[in-house]
Amino acid sequence: MPDVILQSCITCPECGHSQTDTMPTNACQWFYDCAGCGKVLAPRSGDCCVYCSYGTVPCPPMQQDRSCCR
Repeated sequence: MPDVILQSCITCPECGHSQTDTMPTNACQWFYDCAGCGKVLAPRSGDCCVYCSYGTVPCPPMQQDRSCCR
């Protein structure tokens, strides 16, 4: 099994601000405060978390083909 990537760069769909963060390994992150414009991001319909919606790398549970927190 390949290693899980823990770093993902989230890009805000409102202002375009990007920031790289370390994803939690034991839970999905449903909300994210944009440091650029202050908007609170939530997952798009059908996605389990903000990293799967707006990040460069899906969350660790999705990378491991495990069920997510939804």
